[in-house]
Amino acid sequence: MSIGNSPEDDHPSDDRLAEDGTAAERPAEERPAEDRTPIGHVLRQARVDAGLTVDEISTSTRVRIPIVHAIEQDDFSRCGGDVYARGHIRTLARAVGVDPAPLIAQYDEGHGGRPPAPTPAAPLFEAERIRSDPRRPNWTAAMVAAIVAVIAFVGYTAFSGDDDGDGGQQVAEGTPASKQPAPKPSATKPADPKPDPSDSAIAGVPRDKVTVKVDAADGRSWISVKDHNGRLLYDGLLEQGQTKTFQDKDKIDLVLGDAGAIKLFVNGKPVDNEFEPGQVERLTYTKGDPEVG
Repeated sequence: MSIGNSPEDDHPSDDRLAEDGTAAERPAEERPAEDRTPIGHVLRQARVDAGLTVDEISTSTRVRIPIVHAIEQDDFSRCGGDVYARGHIRTLARAVGVDPAPLIAQYDEGHGGRPPAPTPAAPLFEAERIRSDPRRPNWTAAMVAAIVAVIAFVGYTAFSGDDDGDGGQQVAEGTPASKQPAPKPSATKPADPKPDPSDSAIAGVPRDKVTVKVDAADGRSWISVKDHNGRLLYDGLLEQGQTKTFQDKDKIDLVLGDAGAIKLFVNGKPVDNEFEPGQVERLTYTKGDPEVG
């Protein structure tokens, strides 16, 4: 019988001993949140080790420079919410060669956990699902057809009246009507109907404005669009195959919830991008683009 602690109490348990007998270090994911290296410090150190500047990271990821600085200082308030913060962390981690999964898990643990729904954006905007606009009547073509019909009717009436007058005169003078040459009707060529205006036509966009066409070619995506005054032009879900066109005299600001599903046309030209599925993008275009503002 011994008094006090046993010799085993002075040593770590066997499952925490390294090969040299010292206490083994816990994996990062098993440490308490307060003992882990901050997310921003991990990203900044990886960027420095990779020999990259903040400008180069911003150019390659399309994440704005102020947001990159804020994230490296563990300030996620400028990201616009948890969904965007996770997207920026994933994008920056891949750009500097770091596995994003532990960092996102660390972010979720420090910010109340990830929402239970894997794709929360779709239910939020389900009630605002975009419906196809009913095709408007083609009044221009109808007017052209009506004009052509009136011209044809007037021409037919005039020719018919001339034939009747000539026939009466020929009978009065005793000239057989069969020997008179029949008048040649002049066919009136109908005017070509004007082409319908098309929202999808890109050619001929005004040079004094910025025009942005958003095409959900590869899947559906939530989008938000504002003009140069910050006025909200559109905020909702764009279904696959649907398009929206926006114009402003100075600037268009875009937020794409799933940039990999979107194709952009700015001022009549397609914008080449390498957006990944699920990637969140904030973009700005002006009259001199297509270049990211």
